[in-house]
Amino acid sequence: MLDARAVRKGESRLEIVEDRLNSAEELVRVDNVLMDREFDSQHVLEMISQRGLSCVVPKRTQTSEKAQAERLLQGDQDRYEADRKPHLGKNEWHETTLIYRPKKSRARRSPAVSVFTTNSGSEHLTEYGYRWEIESGYRSIKRFMAATTSKSFALRFVYFAFACLLYSIWRAVGLLVQLESTGEYEHSPIVTTDNTLTLLKKETGIG
Repeated sequence: MLDARAVRKGESRLEIVEDRLNSAEELVRVDNVLMDREFDSQHVLEMISQRGLSCVVPKRTQTSEKAQAERLLQGDQDRYEADRKPHLGKNEWHETTLIYRPKKSRARRSPAVSVFTTNSGSEHLTEYGYRWEIESGYRSIKRFMAATTSKSFALRFVYFAFACLLYSIWRAVGLLVQLESTGEYEHSPIVTTDNTLTLLKKETGIG
């Protein structure tokens, strides 16, 4: 976890993503940006492209995408790519690519085809599947959060930020322990959250 901040009232998604990228690029090298579908705005994607970064984001499907998805399924294709240039306003267009890919397995009532928007073709599409580690990370962060019934936004954000700090320490310690004991890094940690929380409670009385 590199950083965390509250979303300010009235902020656009473009402002949020630009701010997060500014913060991230101060700490690490950023090559590829993977986002949730709520950030599929063409202005967001154009801003990322202007920074010289690649991006992949699921697209909220419209009627035309749904029709293309149906043709893809009927044609038994494993993938379909379509270039397009959405209008940004003021006689400006953003070059992007839509990638349609049938889902290997899907939940009931969910679409049979995933649609992604990207500015770099399909080369980074596989990386999007790695985002499950982020979702898993958020679930772990919640385990480090102190319980509260307070409605104070400031207090709840402090609790969240502190939980992010504890989570980051846990991941760093886990990585060091793995490298010291095995010389390799695996996704399954040797030092579990239960071990960490137990030790934290023993040493501080918090938990």
